[in-house]
Parts: sequence; C-alpha cells; structure tokens
Amino acid sequence: MIKGIKIRLKPNNKQKTKLFESAGVARFAYNWTLNKQIENYKNGGKFISDRELRKEFTKLKQTEENSWLNDYSNNIAKQAVKDACDAYIKFFKGESKYPRFKSRKRSKPSFYVDTDKIQFTGTHIKLEKLTTSRKKNKQKLNWIRLCERERIPYGEGVKYINPRVSFDGLNWWISVGIEYPDNTEMPTNEGIGIDLGIEKLAIVSDGSVYKNINKTKEIKRLEKKKKRLQRKVSKKYEINKIKMKGGEVRYKKTSNIIKLENQLKKLNRRLTNIRHNYLHQVTTEIIKRKPSFIVVEDLNVSGMMKNKHLSKAIQQQRFYEFYRQLQYKSEWNNIEFIVADRFFPSSKTCSQCGSYKKDLKLSDREYTCKSCGCVLDRDYNASLNLKNYGQEIA
Repeated sequence: MIKGIKIRLKPNNKQKTKLFESAGVARFAYNWTLNKQIENYKNGGKFISDRELRKEFTKLKQTEENSWLNDYSNNIAKQAVKDACDAYIKFFKGESKYPRFKSRKRSKPSFYVDTDKIQFTGTHIKLEKLTTSRKKNKQKLNWIRLCERERIPYGEGVKYINPRVSFDGLNWWISVGIEYPDNTEMPTNEGIGIDLGIEKLAIVSDGSVYKNINKTKEIKRLEKKKKRLQRKVSKKYEINKIKMKGGEVRYKKTSNIIKLENQLKKLNRRLTNIRHNYLHQVTTEIIKRKPSFIVVEDLNVSGMMKNKHLSKAIQQQRFYEFYRQLQYKSEWNNIEFIVADRFFPSSKTCSQCGSYKKDLKLSDREYTCKSCGCVLDRDYNASLNLKNYGQEIA
C-alpha cells in the first residue's frame, strides 16, 4: 500500500532562489523535449523515445550556451524529459489534451527529486545540488526545514516514491509516496449509505448528520473579507489602466496590487484548508466505524452546477473531494466502496415498503409514503435506500 504525504517547506531566501531556478530547469527541459517531438512529427518522423532525448540533452549541456544546466541536479532535467514524452504519448492515445508549453507566468513551478539522493530527518529534508560548493557551511544550503516534525518516516528500509517539490503561489511543498504494509483487518460491522446534500453535507443511514461548514460564522466572515479584497483589487486595476494609441487598454500591475493579490491568495488558501480539513474529519470519522461497505450516489455535479441559484453552494461543498477521500480511505481499510447508479431513485422510493412516489418535489423535506404511511426525513430516507442498494449488491 502506497500513501502520499505532502508537507510544507520553510526555505530561507537563498534556498527559495535555488528552488525557483530548479523549477526553471525542469520547465526548460520540458519545453525543449516538446519542441523536439513537434518538429520531428512535422518532418514525418516517428516518436522519439525519452532515452534518446536524454542522451541528446546530455550533449546539449556540454555546449557553452547551456553550460548553466550543469549547476543543477541532472535528475531534474531527465524526469522533465520523461514527463514531456509521457504527455505526448497520452495525447495520441486519447487519454489527455495536446500538451502545452510551460509558461514562466502561468505554469506551476515544480521539479522532481531523485529517490536515491533525497534524505529526510525529523525536521529537515536534503535536496540534491542546491549548492555546488563542497564547503561545510555552504552544504547547509541543501538542507531545508520542514514545517511539521516527524511527519515523514525516515531511516533504513523506508522507500520513497516519486518525490516532487512544488510551489502553489505562496509556499513550497514536498510530496512523496511511501510504502506501508497492507492492512489485513476485515471490517464486520453493518454497511452504511450516505446521502449528500446542500443544506447538510452528509446524512448517514445510521442516523449521523454532518453539517454544512459553509454556513458557519467563520466561513461567512472570511467570504465577506474575500469579496472586499476582490473589489479593492478590481478598483486598483481600473485606476491604473492605460489607453494605448490603437485604442487598446492595458492594466499596469503596481506593488500595491501585488500586495493585495497576495492577501487574496492567503485568504483563498485559508478557506480551502478549512474546507478540506473538515472533509478529512468527516470521512475519517465514518471510516473509523469500520462498516463492511459504504454506498454513495453518483451525482451529476456538472449538471447541478448549471443551476445559477445553487452553483456556488454546490461548488463550496466539494463533493468530488469528499468522494475521493472516502474512496482511498475505504481501500486502505478493506471497506467495499459502492457508487449507486445515477438513475437509482433513492429520494423517491420508500425505504420501508419500496413504493415509488412520482410527485416528490425538491421543496418537500419530508417523505410521506401513501402506501404504508411512513414519515421520514427526505435525506435520511435516501440514505436508507442507498444502504439497501448496497446490501443487494454486496
């Protein structure tokens, strides 16, 4: 079993410069590879393997013009070449869109770290060749401080998979996969059904109800603050707009605009962290009950987003993230994860007698069965139907 861990780095100013330069090397190698593949395809040539391109890139580093590449880890460029070749292959297989050149302004700065060269301690991480000096005091530049202590296991026998360093616009992060022994314990408790909604995040068939965190005072306060900052940024851009000779309008980005945009980034990051943390708390609590199976409905989120009155509320609930967390945590704990068919009538079916109610409206918050007289909360009734669906399949 492979678990992914992501931790924030705390580099000093010199280390930040080196990290951005390393990301620039990865971007250069990726764009160079993509350009080679495009030119080769136009000339009628066959696909060039990443092995051949790596050899060619090694020769490129020996030229005077590109000698600066030797100051950085060889593995950064090698992996970037491989990534570009993989993206090109995926396009021709129909698995992804046509690969685009990486832009200094728009693309996310990131680079690969070799698994044999990376080193962890309880508080620091060592990256390869951030400095070319062999002096002891300069070698300290290779060691970057971690924001969390003892989070990543280290020592003999620990295997690291695909370590990547990335920048999200505010902070630098290290993400790495680590091999753990498989969990052999099999859950034996009763299975559950989960109905997702907007008023409440989740209603579980065992009676548990999880609130919508977006309705809390803290989130509402931060959302108001976000609106005010967005207006400020917009006004600043309008003040600094320049009219060109041909009638074209351009906007000048001043230092005050950059400060406001950084504040906005931090606020967005805080909102995202609060929502993700809440989803982790909810999904972990559900998994800790050790049900034999979990059933969720396959929601048409893209279709629901077309409703302009509900689109923002649906977006803030992060249904996909909830599914993703619940799915991988279920796999780790040997819990069967079932996604009910999209057209399964979980809300319109009576969980007690199985009769179908055609005229159920969205405004009806209670389900009243005409056949057996059962009265239940609409969402709780749906969660019971999902549980019954799982019992038939499992």
